[in-house]
Amino acid sequence: MPKHVAIIMDGNGRWAKKRRLPRIAGHRKGVEAVRRIVRHAGEMGVAVLTLYAFSSENWRRPADEIADLMGLLRHFIGLHLDELHEAGVRIRVIGEHSAFQPDVVRLIDDALARTGGNDRMTLVIALNYGSQNELVAAARTLAAQARDGQLDPDMITAETIENALHTRDLPLFVDRLWPDFDEMAFDEAIGDYLGRERRFGGL
Repeated sequence: MPKHVAIIMDGNGRWAKKRRLPRIAGHRKGVEAVRRIVRHAGEMGVAVLTLYAFSSENWRRPADEIADLMGLLRHFIGLHLDELHEAGVRIRVIGEHSAFQPDVVRLIDDALARTGGNDRMTLVIALNYGSQNELVAAARTLAAQARDGQLDPDMITAETIENALHTRDLPLFVDRLWPDFDEMAFDEAIGDYLGRERRFGGL
């Protein structure tokens, strides 16, 4: 069983379009899938589950859709935080969630603080996350350390850069729209992963 599974929750809009429903209907269905998969991953023994929920590129979407997404985030935290906490799930966030509205930031910060001591499973939620932004943030961190005399620029290595990333201590792609992703799809993805011969760059 892999220790860390990461899922890009893609396809909500296409799921809704196929059914001639508004995009928000797909997002709401996607929230149901989140609860389903988080519970199932915990039961399967996955230590870390990362869900890519809102990328930095998502700010380009229409304002009403962004508002709906923020509403769903409020709804999910308000409705499911107690359940996640009681199940021993620790919530972490990667990305710059401070860019969200103040009440959303407070909800997220409260969820992080409240579940910080849990150790059964870690649920990492990528919010306002983008790989380019993360690399920029890592470069700024290393530059500040060098400026303050904490780091010799000549000693910067790939490992140094990796340790400056949001994902530094976090140890699948399937052809299915996220709202339709269920326990069976999760098990199929894990089975595919376990069935591969991993060479780690070798021949």
